[in-house]
Amino acid sequence: MADPNLFMMCTQLNKEALTRMPEGYTLRPCRKEELSVWKAMPFDDAKTALAYEPYMQSYFELVYQDKSDLFFKRCLFLCDANDQPIGTAFIWPAYDKITTLHWVKVKKDYEDKKLGRAMLSVILGSLSKEDFPIYLHTQPGSYRAIKLYSDFGFKFITDEQVGTRHNDLDTVLPELQKLMTKEAFEQLQFVSAPVDFLNHLSHYPHDEF
Repeated sequence: MADPNLFMMCTQLNKEALTRMPEGYTLRPCRKEELSVWKAMPFDDAKTALAYEPYMQSYFELVYQDKSDLFFKRCLFLCDANDQPIGTAFIWPAYDKITTLHWVKVKKDYEDKKLGRAMLSVILGSLSKEDFPIYLHTQPGSYRAIKLYSDFGFKFITDEQVGTRHNDLDTVLPELQKLMTKEAFEQLQFVSAPVDFLNHLSHYPHDEF
């Protein structure tokens, strides 16, 4: 069974949520020879990464391959002091028009070091007002990331259909309430997506975020 779909958008960055990158960690673009590293990054173990490699390759070919130069410029790795990738995230112009946040991930062994917040602080903090609104797709299992997105100013989209996908927000909210702290859950905000955004997505038979 496919994971439930959740969608969020941010029209204005909450700059109070920004933080500095800890000493010893850096952000840099993914190198062409590191594509396999990027494809494995979303998964917490090598066996799962191997199982999903065909999916990741297919997604790369569908969304990024025709713009591979832009992909390797935009796709960022969070690296440790040895320049080893331990996380990733990047801004991508989905459907050539919509600003989206893609593939946010910090390796499990580094999750409690606030590196995700630092990584997104650099990425989101470098954007201009013209880059907003920003959209993302997530799942309820990423409830800690959802709390982080909410801190930065992202709100849940309430529309029932977003492009080719059904929005499962209504059925997922009770689960999120159990997973998140009371404070984090009550901080969540909700918004209807702009009509032009929904109309633009309706013209495409595939998902780019």
